[in-house]
Amino acid sequence: MTASQIPLLEVEGLTKSFFGVRAVSEVGFGISAGRLLGVVGENGAGKSTLMNMLGGVVPPDAGTMVVSGRPYAPRRPKDAKEAGIAFIHQELNLFTNLSIAENLFIDAYPRLGGLPFIHRADLRRRAKRALGAIGLNVPVTTRVEALAPGERQLVEIAKAVNAEARLIIFDEPTTSLTHRETERLFTLLETLKGEGTAIIYISHILADVLRLADEVMVLRDGALVERGPRPTFDTRRLISLMVGRDLAQLYPPPAAPQDAAVEPVLETEGLTQPGTIQDISFRLHRGETLGVFGLMGSGRSELARILFGLDRYRTGRLTLRGQPVDHLTPQEAIARGVAFVTENRREEGLLMDASITENMSLVTLHEDARGSLGVIQQRDLEGRVACLGGELRLKAPDYAHPVRTLSGGNQQKVVLGKWLAAKPDVLIIDEPTRGIDVGAKYEVYNLVRELAARGTGVLFISSELEELIGMCDRLLVMQNGEIVGEFGSPFDREAILAAAFREAV
Repeated sequence: MTASQIPLLEVEGLTKSFFGVRAVSEVGFGISAGRLLGVVGENGAGKSTLMNMLGGVVPPDAGTMVVSGRPYAPRRPKDAKEAGIAFIHQELNLFTNLSIAENLFIDAYPRLGGLPFIHRADLRRRAKRALGAIGLNVPVTTRVEALAPGERQLVEIAKAVNAEARLIIFDEPTTSLTHRETERLFTLLETLKGEGTAIIYISHILADVLRLADEVMVLRDGALVERGPRPTFDTRRLISLMVGRDLAQLYPPPAAPQDAAVEPVLETEGLTQPGTIQDISFRLHRGETLGVFGLMGSGRSELARILFGLDRYRTGRLTLRGQPVDHLTPQEAIARGVAFVTENRREEGLLMDASITENMSLVTLHEDARGSLGVIQQRDLEGRVACLGGELRLKAPDYAHPVRTLSGGNQQKVVLGKWLAAKPDVLIIDEPTRGIDVGAKYEVYNLVRELAARGTGVLFISSELEELIGMCDRLLVMQNGEIVGEFGSPFDREAILAAAFREAV
């Protein structure tokens, strides 16, 4: 066995349970220097728990780990760092109010001699060298809050390289990156591999895993179900292994057209907010799924916020169920049957430390209050949430647990659940499947189909064109805050992309 074939990390029988529920069950694998191991699985499959054990965030209940031939049992993240293991989380661990240099050396500032003062010149010099190693050409004094998402990702990688990490774990690294930033990241990963760094790459984007990985590992229900060289896998096989069944069709078939499909539930005419959106006019009909596509910065999310009353518009007309509305507020939008699933579910869609029950009852809490004092009927509330959770196929040991204990896919179900309970006439969903696995995506798509079948008009915003084509009856394309194209089925992909890239190339 050559030196490059000797495992840098060996794992055997790793097991972990939370609240009596097995999250990881007897998982074993190895990875050598200069190799990239792709890890895939549904939300809740155990990927994050497994990596948290490697990174010293949580201790295993059973099993062993060996790094470079030596026993490895981290009790805290610092132990992982000392062993040469770095973990780059999906939510980056950077202090946005500090400079790049300060973030790079946050736990080990260079000192001025033996004095308790920071050697600023040395700090900047070493930080510049670290950025040069990963190809980021920005001043090291720049505050992190001024960086683009891709640049922030590179700062995290620079921290790992600066700490001389031999193994770097990436958890959904491209979630917030543009195409150009993603390609830059992939080039850097190849460079790191060439320098002998081992990489564990976790992603729901199966095409990226198949492109990058030397070896692929599939987890399902906390167990390792398959591991092998990349050429032995394709997308169809990965999906089948992840969900335990063959998904012959990722997108559920649409329901039969509604008799009331011609009735508009939402109309806009000339909706304008200078610098944000310009002359937006369209109709959303009852039972219709209308897609909105466009590049980052095209005005998609800004339009959604205006339609829900979070932001104002200066001129134009907005009509809901045939009734003109002016200066809509979120409270009025909810009262008029409008629901909004925001792009950022953690910060805008959920109370992360509140229970599942509390989150799912946020919109309809008044229905469980009785009497002049508005006392909440807890038993009624819990029963209603339990029924809704069953309809959503929500995977949770107990609805009293904080929503932060759930996987990303199940968190998204909670967000959808609180709006489903309100039986909306209009559902606005912004990037509803971002960061969730293919199995959870299918369930979200099913929920959207069911809502449309009940007569809800769905405004479906996404940056994934295939998703929109698979789910929508019509498509609007936005560019620079304007609608620059409207398309119907059968969709012309080339024409849609040409409209989206107009003035952006």
